[in-house]
Amino acid sequence: MRIAVPSKGRLREPTIELLHDAGLGPETPGDRALAFPCRNAPVEGLLVRADDIPEYVQDGVVDCGVTGMDIVRERGADVLELARLGFGACSLEAAVPQESGVQHIDELKGARVATSFPRLAEELLPDVELVDVHGSVELAPRLGLADAIVDLVSSGSTLRTNGLRSLGVLLESQAVLIGPREPHEEAQQLAGVFKSVVDARAARYLMLNAPDASLEQICALVPGSGSPSVIPLAEQGMHAVHSVIPAEDVWQLLPALEAAGATSILLVPLERMLG
Repeated sequence: MRIAVPSKGRLREPTIELLHDAGLGPETPGDRALAFPCRNAPVEGLLVRADDIPEYVQDGVVDCGVTGMDIVRERGADVLELARLGFGACSLEAAVPQESGVQHIDELKGARVATSFPRLAEELLPDVELVDVHGSVELAPRLGLADAIVDLVSSGSTLRTNGLRSLGVLLESQAVLIGPREPHEEAQQLAGVFKSVVDARAARYLMLNAPDASLEQICALVPGSGSPSVIPLAEQGMHAVHSVIPAEDVWQLLPALEAAGATSILLVPLERMLG
């Protein structure tokens, strides 16, 4: 099976790391490598420009590929999203100069809008005059080429540095695994493996000891996948509580558990999570 991997940019290293965490054992590609094998599976990685991956998948050059959701939508390729991969998060946003009187996206009707995403801008922002720009889109208003821009935003620092402010999000994006409309069984299996890794990264395995008097309160505090497992301990009046919890809840959950009487609290990262 062949999988297309971004050859450079912000998606390259997280994609290689995902292949490692999925157990495929990719041989670390060099800067000038065009392809690399995987030690633990009959999978070959091809290093391709992220912008070209939708066409490679659509045309059957590769069995599947990793690229940004924004690129898939912009290219308009006839492909299927097999899995969302949980990295490369960004958003396509409309922005105007700080001094502009425009406050809402719907006020851009008739405005000149610079973008390197003409297909998406036309779809998501109708009734504007598009200026197709490649490169430093943020400079277009300063150069008098446009009244506003539509561009990808990660942290927003680039907008602020160039004297721009966001009017709002047009599209949320992240890295995705894509395949042809009728994907091969191997590609579907790989999507399942990737999803198990992505789900595990967003969770932690929680273990703690709870006295009988606090057991009900502690179990009520624990979020996660279904009811926690409660196991009697050799010590009279004590139980062990085990549960899978969202990683984002850890920072506020631990103090609450301690206050409720939990002891020997242990958090363990997960490698895979199925079901």
